[in-house]
This record gives sequence, structure tokens and C-alpha cells, in this order.
Amino acid sequence: PEMSKTKKERKMKDKFTALICKVSGNRFLNVLRDSFVLVASLTLIAGFAIMISSVFIDPNGIIFGSSGLGLGEMIFGSEKEFLASGFAQMLVQGQNIFNFFSKGAMSINALLIVVIFSYNVSRKYFSDNREHMVSVMYALAAFFICLPWDFNYTSAKGIEVDINGIINSNFLGQQGIFFGLIVAGSATFIFNKLSKLNISIKMPDSVPPAVAQSFESLVPGMLTLFVFIIATVISNTFAGESLPEFILTTLQAPALAISKTAAFALVSQITWPLFQWLGIHPTAIWGAIFGMTWDIAGNENVLGVAKHLYTTMFMNYSTIAAGTFALAPVLSILFFSKLKQNKKITKVALAPAIFNISEPITFGLPIILNPIYFIPFIIVQPLCFYIAVFFTKIGFIPVVCNNVPWTVPPIISGILFTGTIAGGLVQLINLVISMAIYYPFVKIADKMELDKMTETEKLEAVETKRVSLLRGRKNETKIS
Repeated sequence: PEMSKTKKERKMKDKFTALICKVSGNRFLNVLRDSFVLVASLTLIAGFAIMISSVFIDPNGIIFGSSGLGLGEMIFGSEKEFLASGFAQMLVQGQNIFNFFSKGAMSINALLIVVIFSYNVSRKYFSDNREHMVSVMYALAAFFICLPWDFNYTSAKGIEVDINGIINSNFLGQQGIFFGLIVAGSATFIFNKLSKLNISIKMPDSVPPAVAQSFESLVPGMLTLFVFIIATVISNTFAGESLPEFILTTLQAPALAISKTAAFALVSQITWPLFQWLGIHPTAIWGAIFGMTWDIAGNENVLGVAKHLYTTMFMNYSTIAAGTFALAPVLSILFFSKLKQNKKITKVALAPAIFNISEPITFGLPIILNPIYFIPFIIVQPLCFYIAVFFTKIGFIPVVCNNVPWTVPPIISGILFTGTIAGGLVQLINLVISMAIYYPFVKIADKMELDKMTETEKLEAVETKRVSLLRGRKNETKIS
């Protein structure tokens, strides 16, 4: 019965692993994930610049503000004199300079997504296309056709103004990401499918390839754009709003609303380490989902237009950058394990773990598919996530609004993420709790390994004794 139970469990695990591998290997999800990863590099620069602006050079920030180190008050005698000084004004000017990073990145996030996603779709799905940038060109054109060129604007004083002939720039940034993905993917697909129908204008061989390519794309390109013109007319006529506004209210808004729920957060935080334990990188599954939900919410926090609790930045702050994945198991084994081979592994894994790189310990020990470390590896992340949620809700730390690279070491990253010393303290609490959870399992692993070694030593002793007896008998036989 025990054998059959073990076989059933193994079959279930194999089926589950196969299913997850199939999902993580999905071509569309990989294209989506790769596109968000590429865009993230630019938005991370902008986020880092905004963090410097709001944490280091803000007159009311952690360095100069009275709620932080209060250097401004210490230098000028009082906070009032400091804020009225030329030095404080210079800091404000410095903030304005750093804010240009967001204008060059986050303000055109949707535009970047359209370019990169359409190029990746063309490259992955239509590899025989001679020039993938042509697909990008028509995807961009389709995107701009659908954007609202006439809209109503409400000023800070509450005055409503009708603006005509100018793009609503909100849809070039965070607000247009979801719609940008839909347009980029569908426009690229339609254009390339039409291109294969041989309805293009053929040019003589004497015409240069670049010129010939542009002429060949005219008919399928025109038909592709006509599809989006019709869609725009239908949306404006029957829905009374532009296509991206219609998509936002019908599709993106519900998706963002779901991502703000505690249930969504719980599922993501439990399955993230579960996938990792199975040897599947969790970003392969969650990367695309977070890109359309928590990443958007986080970018809105960075821009100061919202205060969302659940974001990718918050997850990084409370779990990955807090050392729960890498530093906690390394330090636990380094301090509490008595096995020499484990200590050797942790000494190698320590330096990467300080920068929250978990692969040396998860694959080297290994933790992946290791039943002993399954429980701590799975429960540490959601536990630390909700500890940080608790401290945020009671007001001990502010909502995370600074985008910091997840490779910044724990405690330092906590201060930068939140702009407060308390943020580093919460990360320290999470790190200590994670180590405490790992402690009994490190001891169990030690005991099991020592028992194996003892059993092996016993078998070796019996084998040595048996061999010596056989040799003794042979010697006796020779003598006789």
C-alpha cells in the first residue's frame, strides 16, 4: 500500500510538473514576458531616478526632512529656515531634473510596449518575415489611429476643457499598456497573415530590396490599418468613446481590480515559491501577469498618481529583496548546520545571496525538489509578504513608492524602497523570522544526513570485517 501511495504521489507530481512546464514554455507567454523584461530595464532607470529624487534630495525626505535624519534642520537651525534657504530650492531644482527620467520612460511606457511586443511577435511567430520592423511600423500606426485625438480635460481648478486634434498622452503611458498589447499583437498578426496571401505589389528585380520591401507591404499594410479604422469608428459611434477607453473600462479595469484583492496576492505568493521549488522560474508564469497588473500599479505609485498596496515593488521589498529566498537559507545553514559539505556550499553561496541571488543555494544544496526544505521554502514568502502588509496597514511603514533593483542587499533596499529607516527594520524582521523557520529543518536535514552516514559506516565496517574473514580463511587454506 505504501509503495502504491508513493507511486500515485510521484505520478501526480510528474503530471503537475509537466503541466507547469507546458505553461511556462508557452510561446505567447514567453514573448509577453520578454517584452516586459526589456521595457522594465528603462522603467527601472526612471524608478531609480525618482527614488533618488524622493529619498535623497527631497527637502522633506529621509536625509534632510524632520521625519528622517533632519540634516536640514541641523544645518540651518530650524526646518522653516532650511525650507526657505537657497540650498532647499537647489534640491527642488535637482528633483525636477531627475523627473525628466520618468518623462522619457514611464510617460511612454505603452508606446515602448507596442514597439517591443510587435517586434517579438513578428520574430517568434513569423520568422520568415524578411524585415520585422515593417510589422512594428504598422503596429505603431494602428495604435495611433485608435488613440483618442479629441477628449475632455479637467484642470486642477476643476475647469473642463474640450481638446481637439491632440492625443490624450495618458494612453502613451501606464493607462495604455493593456490596449497597446492588444493592438500590437493583433496588428502584427493581421499584417503578416495578409502578407502571405501574395496580394502585395511586386517590384522588378532591379529595384533595391529595401524599396521593394516597402512596396510589397503597401496592400497588406493598408488593409491592416483599415481594420483598426473600422474598429475605431464603431467604438466612437456605438460606445461613445475611443477604442482604448472602451478596452480600459471593459477589460483592463476588471483585471486591475482583481489584482488589488487579497486573494490574488495570496495565490501569487504561494505559487511563486512553489514553482521555484519545482525548478520552474516563477517569472515564466507570473512575469506576464504582473506586467499587466502589479507592474502598472507600481508605476502609478512611482509617478505619485496612486497608492496601491499590492505591487511588484512591494513583493520585491517584502520577500526577494528582504533575503527570504537566498540569504535566509544560506545564513541558517551557515550558522546552524554541522555538516562540512553544507557549510562549504553556503560559503560559496553567501556572496550572491547578499545580493538576493538564490540559484547557488537553491540548486547547489539543493533546495529545489528537496522534500526536507519544501515547507520553509513555501511558507516563508507569503508569511513575510503579509508581515509587511501588516506593518504598512498600521502605518509603521509607508506604501512602497520607490522602484529599487531587487539585487540591492536587504535592509539597505528596505530603506530605499520605503524612504524610511523603518522599512529596513521590517526587512530585518522578515529575515530573522525566515531564518527561525529554516532552523528546525536545517537540524532535521543534519540528523537525516548523519544517520545516513552512520548507517554507511556500519555497512562499511561489516563489509571490511567480512573481507578480512574471507582473507583469513584463504590464508588458513594455503597453510594447510
